[in-house]
Amino acid sequence: MSYPTQFATTRMDIFEPLHQMCMWEDTFKGDISPNTDVSTVVQVDARLDNKSEYTSHESPGPSQNNGEANNTSDKQRRRLAQNREAARKSRLRKKAYVQQLETSRMKLTQMEQELERTKQQGMYSGSAINTGVASFEMEYGHWVEEQHRKTCELRKVLQAHISDIELRILVEGGLNHYYDLFRMKADAAKADVFFVMSGMWRTPVERFFLWIGGFRPSELLHVLMPQLEPLTDQQHMAVCNLHQSSQEAEDALSQGIDKLQQTLGQSMVVDPTVTGSYSSQMASAIDNLKALETFVNQADHLRQQTLQQMSRILTPHQAARGLLALGEYFQRLRALSSLWSARPREPA
Repeated sequence: MSYPTQFATTRMDIFEPLHQMCMWEDTFKGDISPNTDVSTVVQVDARLDNKSEYTSHESPGPSQNNGEANNTSDKQRRRLAQNREAARKSRLRKKAYVQQLETSRMKLTQMEQELERTKQQGMYSGSAINTGVASFEMEYGHWVEEQHRKTCELRKVLQAHISDIELRILVEGGLNHYYDLFRMKADAAKADVFFVMSGMWRTPVERFFLWIGGFRPSELLHVLMPQLEPLTDQQHMAVCNLHQSSQEAEDALSQGIDKLQQTLGQSMVVDPTVTGSYSSQMASAIDNLKALETFVNQADHLRQQTLQQMSRILTPHQAARGLLALGEYFQRLRALSSLWSARPREPA
């Protein structure tokens, strides 16, 4: 794989497109023919008297009836106890689900109220509200809540040892959830690319690890590798190749960003002896800034490709463990941000 090392400063050629990374590809029948042509001969001994015939058909004694009644009664009691326990657990699950729905509804109402207040404040102050950014912030809040739910679900099913087919379905759902985030970011970048790249929609600790509006795929692979062991030799080689390819693509994008910064810096230097050059230089700078949206989309495309290829390299169980580790990793970063914000400060 080859990546560009130089980026032109023209409007359309600020950087060369990246080559995409290689992809790894890794009845019942029965026949029964009941030929039952059997003649049965029943001979009745005429010497059997009416007393013996009556005895062979009489009902069981009182002790046998009592035993059967006791057994039936015990089974009924056990069945009733099991039904009561199942009903109790069902009520608890329903109560927890209703509480979760109510909490989500309250959070949604609160966010809608805050958004409405922000819009009103913008109207009164005469400043325009970027509805694309506001919509993304609301959607991202819902995305984080759903991500937490999916992480908890993965943790439970991995402890329950479900089938590979069910695990594969959950893994696909988890991957699609990340793809939804990349789609949301692409829409937000159209509205305000600097907002996406600054990471203001993330917590402070997450912003500390930010790379072009998100996580760096090669670093994340390095963090998750211990959670995926044991790997076969073939899997280990494929992951190493993926890590190298991701790192090379990251380097190419980083060089493009550096080149763009250099170009913009130079365009801001205006020769005071030349008149009429300011307007043209600013117009050129604005055209170059439009390339930032492409960088964000390329970075998210690289993140998506890395997740897809990891899911192909790993078994369903390993992929589920990887998604669980990824979700818990981001949860811990958010928790660390909360602890940092709430830390005690020394008096000035």
